[in-house]
Amino acid sequence: MAAEEYQKDMKDEGFWLAIDQLIAGSEIVIDRPKGSRHPRYDFLYEIDYGYLKDTASLDGDGIDVWRGSRGDLYCDALVCTVDLVKRDSEIKLLLGCEERDKEVIMRFHNDKEFMKGVMIRRE
Repeated sequence: MAAEEYQKDMKDEGFWLAIDQLIAGSEIVIDRPKGSRHPRYDFLYEIDYGYLKDTASLDGDGIDVWRGSRGDLYCDALVCTVDLVKRDSEIKLLLGCEERDKEVIMRFHNDKEFMKGVMIRRE
């Protein structure tokens, strides 16, 4: 079976269920609350940003999360980023994000020359 056929048949259910389990079993730490500034670069966080405690991402820190204005922790999208300064890529889980939150997040990850991101939505 080709990868495309397998993915179409599974409808990505296993992936999103694994994300749900990861979130449910993790403490969410918001270390950059809405309105705060990045510690090294001069940009403002318009949405709460943090990580899942006791998880690991490629940069050695916890898996990054954006916590939106909806108030729940449902993850219906994620952003894959490439950072040319750090020369890495990461995923950022979007938890409880309204569409306007997602627009702000996409601007955050694409308005800089050195960082780009794409959003993957849950069907």
